Amino acid sequence: MPSSPARILIIDDEKPICVSCRRILQEDGHQVEYANTGKDGIEKALGEPFDLVLLDLKLPDLSGMDVLDRLKAERPEIVVIIITGYATIQTSIEAIKKGAFNYVPKPFTPEELSVAVAKALEHRSIRTENELLRLELSQLRKESLLLGRSRPMDSIRKQILKIAPTHFTVTIVGESGTGKELVAREIHNRSRRTDRPFVAVDISSLSAGLVESELFGHVRGAFTGASRDRPGYFVLANTGTLFLDEIANISLELQGKLLRVLESRRVRPVGSETEVEVDVRLIAATNRDLHELAEKGQFREDLYYRLNVIPLQMPPLRDRTDDIPLLALHFLRQARESSGTKVEGFSTEAMARLVSYRWPGNVRELRNIIERLAATVDQPLVRVEHLPPELAAAAPSVELPPDEPIPATSDDLKEAKRRMRDLVYEKLEKQFVLSALDRGGWNVTRTAALVGMQRPNFHALMRKYGIRTSDAGGEEDV
Repeated sequence: MPSSPARILIIDDEKPICVSCRRILQEDGHQVEYANTGKDGIEKALGEPFDLVLLDLKLPDLSGMDVLDRLKAERPEIVVIIITGYATIQTSIEAIKKGAFNYVPKPFTPEELSVAVAKALEHRSIRTENELLRLELSQLRKESLLLGRSRPMDSIRKQILKIAPTHFTVTIVGESGTGKELVAREIHNRSRRTDRPFVAVDISSLSAGLVESELFGHVRGAFTGASRDRPGYFVLANTGTLFLDEIANISLELQGKLLRVLESRRVRPVGSETEVEVDVRLIAATNRDLHELAEKGQFREDLYYRLNVIPLQMPPLRDRTDDIPLLALHFLRQARESSGTKVEGFSTEAMARLVSYRWPGNVRELRNIIERLAATVDQPLVRVEHLPPELAAAAPSVELPPDEPIPATSDDLKEAKRRMRDLVYEKLEKQFVLSALDRGGWNVTRTAALVGMQRPNFHALMRKYGIRTSDAGGEEDV
């Protein structure tokens, strides 16, 4: 029975059996090693990546059951087949209850061994595939930290789903305030490290002279004020994810040390003569062009290529204006829940100003302004006169679609006017849906009744604009 090539370990004290089994399984295309004691078998199985173990229950130093218990405790993914004499078949059955896949009684033919191994490997393959599918499904079901249904944000989500399960380094590039740390957290939450530490560090907030100590740690007496050993952020993030924001602010000297850590997966605390092994996925972020800095000699080229394995470009808020109503209402609801403000929503004119403003500070600026409005406005609706001067002066505009042709005839102009009216109406209709949902607590049934519509009709409007209650943590998904 053919099976995919695998790495197999035989643990048996009879060397002729080991040699014979290795020959049979190598003819089937497998890589095979063997050990003649339980201790050596455990050391090999735990130190190297084996897919399957053939285990004899009678070993000279340890019980085969003890070896099985150790393997299943520390490497549960390894498939174990018991090879045993007829006198110990009952013990083999007990071994299956403890996690062994099957047993093969001695003596066995080459065909019997090949079939048993093929079945075990097929079982392992199916189990692994199912685990990956369950992981993927659980990631899809997780509530996203990223709000917005615009095309740029949909693209970011799709990229995150692809890169999160990998171990590769990611560099997130984007203007300040675009949500780079949220994206890093989203990658971590949807990775296999989701239950491990996520440590976020803003390099620009660290004292220039202490960056090395903060990242790599230090030992007592390493410098003035080092009164005790202190682990660095790499050690604190061990087995998890380390997010380094403003990576371009690291000095050239420290960049070399960071590169060495990434390549060796070892850190040397300041003042220490020994290194500490770490398993960390690094996600870096910057609002500067690292490639341009590298060409100018202001950033190490080798570190740039080491960091830029997977680049991710964050869109500025001005390029995702469709998300502004949803974000504004989300931030307003958060402010209302935390401070008890009276503000419930925005007038159409005020929302038009929010959408038209360029937002140089991006999402961070939007959130700060919404919180300020929530604290200062004492009416149910935010109106234009309540907005800061720079927003109140933002002229509402409807941008032409990128593929909109310039009219060539009078009939073309009339048709373009109709399209523009539809475009304006659709923007207003979308804002109506979002505002209504916010007033109705994002409960579809309650909101439909509030605005005087049948629930199916209101639901249809939501589908039209890709709005889901789960986008804002609503009570009732649709």
